[in-house]
Amino acid sequence: MYDNFFKLALEEAKKVKNDIPVCAVITKDNELISIAVNKKEETNKTTAHAEILAIEEANKKLNSWRLEGCEMFVTLEPCPMCAWAVINSRIEQLYFGSYDVKYGAIESAINLVKLANSKLKVKGGIYEKECDKLLKDYFENLRNERKA
Repeated sequence: MYDNFFKLALEEAKKVKNDIPVCAVITKDNELISIAVNKKEETNKTTAHAEILAIEEANKKLNSWRLEGCEMFVTLEPCPMCAWAVINSRIEQLYFGSYDVKYGAIESAINLVKLANSKLKVKGGIYEKECDKLLKDYFENLRNERKA
């Protein structure tokens, strides 16, 4: 059901070099609508998270701020900013990989879905080990670069 799009998100996240390797994919009726990766470092924009960029691209493509009937596949549990954007965009289903115990705003640190009384359907832990490894490797490499 979600394998192909989640694998696409994971593969695109692996290509991210100078930012936290996160990718978000939005689909509708099993068709790819948008795909984006984190670009905070590249753009020097605080809000250039994968989820925000994917939502903006989907808004343009569908010519609507309402993304009803859409699904999002993201490699990391959304932070509060991104979670609120997902909820307010009216995306129907969210699939995510790694849980973010510090900043996750869907199930981990806080639950904005419940707070907003949202109808967003959520499934976390998709390809969790692969997503966790990608993030762990990135931060390990970052620490090693800073030591050198």
